[in-house]
Amino acid sequence: MESSYVSKCAQIASVLEVSGHPKPGNVHRTQNFPDMVFEDFLLSGIAIGETMTKAAKRGLKYRDTPDKWEKIGLGELILEAVTETDHWVANNTNLGIVMLTTPLSVVAGMSEEYTVNWDTFRDKVDQIIKSTTPEDAVNLYKSINIADAGGMGEQEELDVAAESSLQKLRDDGVNMFDVLEISAPWDKLSYELTHKMPVTFNVGYPTFKEVKSEYQLNQATVQTFLTILSRVPDTLISRKFGDKKAQEVSKQAQHILDQGGILTSEGRAVVEKFDQELIDRGLNPGTTADFTASSIMVSYLDGYHDYKTKLGNK
Repeated sequence: MESSYVSKCAQIASVLEVSGHPKPGNVHRTQNFPDMVFEDFLLSGIAIGETMTKAAKRGLKYRDTPDKWEKIGLGELILEAVTETDHWVANNTNLGIVMLTTPLSVVAGMSEEYTVNWDTFRDKVDQIIKSTTPEDAVNLYKSINIADAGGMGEQEELDVAAESSLQKLRDDGVNMFDVLEISAPWDKLSYELTHKMPVTFNVGYPTFKEVKSEYQLNQATVQTFLTILSRVPDTLISRKFGDKKAQEVSKQAQHILDQGGILTSEGRAVVEKFDQELIDRGLNPGTTADFTASSIMVSYLDGYHDYKTKLGNK
């Protein structure tokens, strides 16, 4: 795929995700948080574009040499996107999104055909992450610290906040996949990246694609968010309030979907009430928002054939 198309898909996904409303418990176009606002996320979505273009170009460069995929520099790309975002926005608005969309951009850049084989695509995502180096892990740690986020790779011996951890990663040959695998039992985003992105490809992408074919983009975004939340208890809520609370929120999301979710007038009223309830209780399904963005990106990558066909007809 053309690198410019890939980067636009990542940017569009970021912007659509935050624009979805009422997306329960999150910043959206009609709701700000005290420390971050809707416009912060718009700026973040735009800021990652150049890096995603670079990621796609690296994918193309190393497409035919899997033995050199460690040179792609996945951690470096993530760090670059987070650093660029930090220039424009004072808060962690998109670390999770960047971690998901960067490998997607690399593999999309490798894709030669207009119609993508998603099983092959996912295998390549897995291979690329497994091919990372200790320096990629170091750059991931740096990214987490810049974004002031915790929870990924936190161990007594490999604390993300400890400077000594960076050298230990190098000395022990711990790559980015290894770090994420350590976190996978309690961090859904880490699990996603070490298991071929099952939430993105098996839950979010098909939901967004189906709803988008019959409803407006906002409905597709919110319904995708609710569907993911109903099936995958949110890591951010688990981290702050415990697994039981996260599971309760997921059950509430399923109850809303049983009433039609955002697609019915009855369901929308319940979604709005759910949104306010989560805000009042300080429950923020932030990881669900990240998965929503990666799902939207895959859906737009899936539209590459139509995009090229339209260009060819002009």
